Amino acid sequence: MSDSVAKYHEEDAIGRTYDLKIARRLLRYLRPYWKTAAAALFLTLLTNILISTQPYFTKMAVDHFITPKSTDGLWLFAFAFFGVFLFRFLFSYVQEILLNTVGQRVMFDIRTELFTKLQKQEIAYFDNYPVGRTMTRLTGDVDALNELFTSGVIDVLGDLVVIFAILGIMFFLDWKLALVSLITVPLLFTATNWFRKHARTGFDKVRTRNARLNAFLQEYISGAQTVQLFNAENKAKSRFRKINNDYRQANIETIYYYSIFYPMVDLIGAVGIAAVIFFFGFEYLAGFSTAGQAVTIGILASFIQYSLQLFQPIRDLSDKFNVLQAAIVASHRIFILLDRDIEITSPTEPKHEGKVVGRIEFENVWFAYKDEDWVLKDVSFVVEPGESIALVGHTGSGKTTITNLIMRFYDVQKGRILLDGTDIREWNLHDLRSNFAVVLQDVFLFRGTVAENIRLGNSEIDDNAISGAA
Repeated sequence: MSDSVAKYHEEDAIGRTYDLKIARRLLRYLRPYWKTAAAALFLTLLTNILISTQPYFTKMAVDHFITPKSTDGLWLFAFAFFGVFLFRFLFSYVQEILLNTVGQRVMFDIRTELFTKLQKQEIAYFDNYPVGRTMTRLTGDVDALNELFTSGVIDVLGDLVVIFAILGIMFFLDWKLALVSLITVPLLFTATNWFRKHARTGFDKVRTRNARLNAFLQEYISGAQTVQLFNAENKAKSRFRKINNDYRQANIETIYYYSIFYPMVDLIGAVGIAAVIFFFGFEYLAGFSTAGQAVTIGILASFIQYSLQLFQPIRDLSDKFNVLQAAIVASHRIFILLDRDIEITSPTEPKHEGKVVGRIEFENVWFAYKDEDWVLKDVSFVVEPGESIALVGHTGSGKTTITNLIMRFYDVQKGRILLDGTDIREWNLHDLRSNFAVVLQDVFLFRGTVAENIRLGNSEIDDNAISGAA
């Protein structure tokens, strides 16, 4: 595969998606908002601890009120139960606001950094990379990072707290039943590990084929007139069906692993609950006790709820793994773009200063857009200040190329181009291009008024100048 083709298919070579360097680099974007993130984490831990108390309330209700048929202190119990869930609601509400605030700010920073980098990229980059794939970097991949910061890392820590809190309460209530509840955990981790390995591959396929689909749509929608001009609608439709089908198959493959994993987790959870009920029956009928505390119906009811709660965060961790996986894959693609060298830049110390006279000289210039497929071969000429010239030739002879080279949109492979006797590669790019006025053959209009297009963000141009230009 040639270098140009390899660049075009950058998504196909992501490789292993877990990378501690990538994770550390992502945390850099979180650093400016660490106080908000820390507050959200604290509220997440509080919320999850409150969630873990619900089955214990069930035990108390069964053992202290339902079984003995007593109402003493029932109102206080109900008030405490309501209070716990009221605080859980309030904590969750504030936590969601804080998390999404952090996520949106991080997305804003990353998109701004990406857009700024794209504005500085040389024109050759946009020749080699489809706009659709670049748009995928700015939209879909950044959205994947938003999920990481809003429902990924912090929720994982919260789920771990829930798991340890539940295990602690279960061992406190009845260590033997707690051990019985844990006999299915190895099966659960085996299933989770199987799902993790296969989901990683599936996620990479989905992202890769989504980028291809976006690139195809952008090109063929932008070139709809050309497609119709050459009666190529059926050929375009055939290509789209293939790319769309590849994307569909990648999603179906990922769904297949979900369809196996989640029912498997439910089945393992049911086995665990059945084991608890079976063992409790022997314990209860034999009148066993743990640490002087008799085994009660309330303990059984709480254990069933705790078993369900224990499997939920473990199952959630698998979902969070998918969020993490998608974010890591997306991060690779984002950082490939951010780390890409900008080939055409201003020199550290520009050599040309002062007023521009306007003498242009091509000195033995050779240029090719690709490899040694030369568009210009040993071209030399001089344009004196005030002189008007015309470049005449057939399509592809290099007329537009000469204009692009003077503006230094591309760098020549051999020879040099001089402006007032100074190699244009030694000019500051902004100063160089500000000395030229270009009338494009194919006019591109940005969204907005004609005046806004003429001004193009330059507030120093007054209305009279715009009218004159128009």
